[in-house]
Amino acid sequence: MGIFQPKGIIAAVVTPLRPNYELDERGLKELVDYLVKNRVHGIMTTGGNGEFPHLLYWERRKVLETAIEAAKGRVPIIACTASCSTKETVILMVHAKEVGADAVIIVPPYYFKLPEESIYEHYKTVAEKVNIPIIVYNNPEYTGNNISPKLIAKLSEIEDIIGLKQSNYDISQTAEIIRLVGDKIAVLTGIDSQLYPTLCIGGKGVFSTAACVAPRQMVELYEAFESGDHPTAFKIHTKLQAINRFLEYDPGYVAPCKEMLRQLGLPAGPVRPPLPPFPREKRIEIKEALKILNGMS
Repeated sequence: MGIFQPKGIIAAVVTPLRPNYELDERGLKELVDYLVKNRVHGIMTTGGNGEFPHLLYWERRKVLETAIEAAKGRVPIIACTASCSTKETVILMVHAKEVGADAVIIVPPYYFKLPEESIYEHYKTVAEKVNIPIIVYNNPEYTGNNISPKLIAKLSEIEDIIGLKQSNYDISQTAEIIRLVGDKIAVLTGIDSQLYPTLCIGGKGVFSTAACVAPRQMVELYEAFESGDHPTAFKIHTKLQAINRFLEYDPGYVAPCKEMLRQLGLPAGPVRPPLPPFPREKRIEIKEALKILNGMS
């Protein structure tokens, strides 16, 4: 497949679980096949939408192996190998490379508030230890550590760092990062409601929760933009907001994403505790949102 270049619609796949909260490997294979057939440009495993903080170490490895097996080389697979410790991040990266992942994606270590020097050294160390394409994942709301545009510029000089997933709601920061490093690494948003605006300012695509539910529509948006059909791209983007509003705000995006998949007849299962399940009384709101989405041409 060649060297992976992150662009387009990269689906952040959920980790399907059985009613007893154990991995549903068959369900994951079905979901990967669904995403591939709807022409996503890549699949990210065990990110936030894949519930990686609540998966056991061996489960994260199994999910990656299962996704790679199901994809059969049809699309790139990006493994989230983030961990609180540099050592465990390296261990997960080694496994990802061994089983054939096309790239890894890593948030900065979380829990402790870290100075920029420590965040830089973390990425520098893991890049030196394992030769695999690396995507930096900036998600300050969940990690507590924001990666500033200045630090991104410094990180972009590290060999093997090829991209950034920017999940910062301040889109002006995204614009500044693109100004600084857009010619060196691929900058993608991690916020679905920012896809069209990010493309307009030079971004390359999205790591997308919505694409797990609506891959066809997300791909159509991207293709319309790439062909210069801005009215169509904007129209699709606006209609996708019907589901995006459930996927970006409290009490979290995993449970509503899994509820949407359930209503579409796709495998998902429950969220693993302590994540709260999607409220039963709001399921009708999801149903109405999906009606809007399915009414798209």
